[in-house]
Amino acid sequence: MVKYRANIKKGDVKLKTFTEVLLNYFQKLNINLPKNLEIDNIQMDSKKVEKGSLFIAINNGYNYIDEALKKGAELIICDKSPTNESEKIIKVLNSIDFLQNIAKLYREKLCTKIIAVTGSEGKTTTKDLIHGVLSTKYKTQKTLGNYNNQIGLPFTLLQLKESDEIAVLEMGMSNLGEIDLLSKIARPDYAVITNIGDSHLEFLKNRDNVFKAKTEVLNYVNKNNTLVYGDDFYLKNLEALKIGFENKNDYIINNFIEIYEGVNFFLNNEKYFVPLNGLYNVVNASFAIALGKIFEMSYDEIKNALKNIKITSMRFEKIEKNKILFINDAYNASPVSMKMALNAFSSLPLNKKKVVVLGDALELGDKEIEYHVDILTEALKYEFDKVFVYGERMKKALDELNNPKIIHFTKKEEIRDELNKTGDVAVLLKGSRGMKLEEIIM
Repeated sequence: MVKYRANIKKGDVKLKTFTEVLLNYFQKLNINLPKNLEIDNIQMDSKKVEKGSLFIAINNGYNYIDEALKKGAELIICDKSPTNESEKIIKVLNSIDFLQNIAKLYREKLCTKIIAVTGSEGKTTTKDLIHGVLSTKYKTQKTLGNYNNQIGLPFTLLQLKESDEIAVLEMGMSNLGEIDLLSKIARPDYAVITNIGDSHLEFLKNRDNVFKAKTEVLNYVNKNNTLVYGDDFYLKNLEALKIGFENKNDYIINNFIEIYEGVNFFLNNEKYFVPLNGLYNVVNASFAIALGKIFEMSYDEIKNALKNIKITSMRFEKIEKNKILFINDAYNASPVSMKMALNAFSSLPLNKKKVVVLGDALELGDKEIEYHVDILTEALKYEFDKVFVYGERMKKALDELNNPKIIHFTKKEEIRDELNKTGDVAVLLKGSRGMKLEEIIM
């Protein structure tokens, strides 16, 4: 049930340019910028600087100021005293603060509708799905890669043009207050919360705090513009549009059938197909469908956009090499996402033996070994041919379980060699980013 319609007018933009925002910002600080200043693009990587660039030197970026000048940078912002006397170099107290402040001011001048996507799992895939649907009708941008933090989000905002109609921004965090900061900068018009899980418990300690952190975005978004996973224990009581499998939701998922290429399913009695495996991706796709309807796209427009979607790599990505089918889901992991991946892999219709390779899940705090024991116990419930594990935490968990069906490896090369011996199999790779399990495919 759609309760709100977006008001988008193509070409409805304000005339002030980013350069004018920049000039006004420094004018208030009594800093005069070079005459006839005209910024064409904003960069944090000196390798990408070109004529007309504003180069913001963050962290070790200070060491590349001379390189940026040689490449034709129009203006350089840094927070260390420059050795070069060029009038193009402006020193500020803190480069990151400048980045955030100027992004906030620039966002205020844009008519672009901002959709914030947060949650413990599925943020990037949901962002990609929403962008993939909306971009077929509107000029839509999205967070590049995983630029979802205090540096990446404001940088993404600065890449927007005044003509962009929609931007889908991923918001990540590791502690309380971080989503609030990102929301202050981006001022989202819509919010999506995928779920509340066990990510970042090293810092947040428990799911109650994860819930508090993720829902900080709601201080900035109208409840009618908020979409959440309605079957989630923490999210089900929020005043928001709810998506899920239970009948109490505004958008109800049912009649799902998983095939090798993806999942066929119904949402509010309309049939869709998403070229991704796993029921969690059906939920992620349903967020995109709901937003498509909010932005007044037709059923056929949404259906056709969804079936042709392209997703960021290492999200249940299928790769065939040397007769082995790798399911590369190795970008990141939490206990919840690992269980989801195990279930999706188990349900995948294949005429192959199935091998699971699990790496450590990081940032889980004091109970990390307990979580890893739980993950391995879950893996043993399925009839996988083999279960391989990699990482210190997995080793400690295996020592507690003492199950001969699970084999621990100290080197990824050893896992690769063992898989090559096995031959014609399907292999799930799942672990935290620090594990880099995708290196097994090489």
